Amino acid sequence: MLLANSLATPAIGTLIWTTFIFLLFVFLLRKFAWGPVMSAIKAREEMIKGSLDAAEKAREEMMVLQADNEAILRKAREERDKILRDARVAYDKMLAEAREKGSQESEALVARARDLIEREKNAALAEVKNEVAMLAIEVASKVLNEKLKSDDEQQKLMERYLKEIESNRN
Repeated sequence: MLLANSLATPAIGTLIWTTFIFLLFVFLLRKFAWGPVMSAIKAREEMIKGSLDAAEKAREEMMVLQADNEAILRKAREERDKILRDARVAYDKMLAEAREKGSQESEALVARARDLIEREKNAALAEVKNEVAMLAIEVASKVLNEKLKSDDEQQKLMERYLKEIESNRN
């Protein structure tokens, strides 16, 4: 019972020494352990705070970059649409010009063909007129070369020559 008694009611000397050692231990811990531990904790806390600030700043920069990217994309789409519109207008203009030029060329070709046909027709008519004139002269010379005694003989002779001329044509 002696031990049980001494633990429940410690001696004053033990109490003083225990308090002194406890305070000395707290002082030593505070001086040598808590200071570096607290400064390490404070440094860690500042590093975490700095990392959080950097992450927030990076997030804000990311938002700005995303907005810039969207603006760039929008501008690129607008430029693409403008280029496509300009290309379409140029295509339509070239197509209209090509149609107009083709129409003009075809009209000119038709006009040249008509002129050529007209010249050929005139040349053919002139040739036919010359041939008719030559035939008339030939018939007349044959008629005059023969001695015609009557109008009936002259008529028969002309009909015969005309039949010869027609048969020569065919």
